[in-house]
Amino acid sequence: MSWWKQILLSLAILAGAVALWYHYFPGAQQVAANWGLVQAPAEAAPKPGGPGGAAGGPGGGRGRDEGPVIIQPVISATINDKLTAIGTGKARYTVAVRPYSSGRLTQIVVKPGATVEAGDVIARMDSESERIAVDRAVLALDDARANLERIKALRSSNTASAVQETEAELAVRNAELALREARLALERRDIVAPIGGTVGILPLSPGAYVTSSDDIAIIADRSEILIDFWVPERYARMIEVGMPITVSSIARPDENYEGTVSAIDNQVDPESRTLHVQGRIANPGDTLRSGMAFSVSMRFPGDSFPAVSPLAVQWSTDGAYVWIVRDGTALRTPVRVVQRNADSILVDGAFADGDQVVVEGVQGVRVGQPVAVAGNDAVRRPSGS
Repeated sequence: MSWWKQILLSLAILAGAVALWYHYFPGAQQVAANWGLVQAPAEAAPKPGGPGGAAGGPGGGRGRDEGPVIIQPVISATINDKLTAIGTGKARYTVAVRPYSSGRLTQIVVKPGATVEAGDVIARMDSESERIAVDRAVLALDDARANLERIKALRSSNTASAVQETEAELAVRNAELALREARLALERRDIVAPIGGTVGILPLSPGAYVTSSDDIAIIADRSEILIDFWVPERYARMIEVGMPITVSSIARPDENYEGTVSAIDNQVDPESRTLHVQGRIANPGDTLRSGMAFSVSMRFPGDSFPAVSPLAVQWSTDGAYVWIVRDGTALRTPVRVVQRNADSILVDGAFADGDQVVVEGVQGVRVGQPVAVAGNDAVRRPSGS
């Protein structure tokens, strides 16, 4: 088939599709009239003596009687006033206890689940060599002090010089430091709890050889639980340290805990667009544990917008709009849809207090024309009509 025949066939198919659309698609004639392709369809003439009446009679300006409409008042609704997030809890302080030096464990004093205070001994290591070092340091200190006494005695008879006395005093101080160092090494063979809390499961047993990188025990202070959770970035400007939070454990949904925001990260995660927030709650009964999942709720002032029925929102080529009834007259008002809910739509537009919108019968509403409202005779016949 030649190219000009293909073009003619395509045009014929397109013309047929346009004709079908024009004759059978609802509202196609009005759309074509809006585009200036055809003349606007004429409205049906009012019936003589009918409710529409003749021109100039009651309701004659509408041209036809479309029946009464149903209206609903515009109410106010608030959004972004509540935040719910899932977070993970951890103990107020958690410390992995490790020895200062290598050696063999000779005794583990505590048991898993025991409560300890800061400074309590939880394990001991072999310390024989450290005890010998302490005894040697004591002997060295005694010798240095005796030598200093001899130098002072000789100094009184001018047999020893001032330099010798100074050197003897320095030797005494070095011996004292050596003794302190030896005693510190001996003390560190006893592994003590750096914080108060609860001891976890012990990973080692007496007789094991450990180094400074081995965990002897994990101690957790669960008097308070810190909860890490993440919030959308739109809440970043609303959250402040000290704000109240309500927390419930996923495992115990019937128990609620009141707490506060204890820390806020200084940046938003660029990948998830969320902000890291940390909350704090008390744990007086010690019923909560690290790693538990929590549901965190927060309240904010929020943003208020007009709320209308989903049936009230209409659409045109210019966007969304609603029909407002003021003093019995229809007013078309453009709106911006803010949020869709199951039973209402939050919009942003030029509304006044007491405004009511049409939810049923919108097909018969015209700009500036009187509106007959179902069940409201006062509105059906405005004053002066």
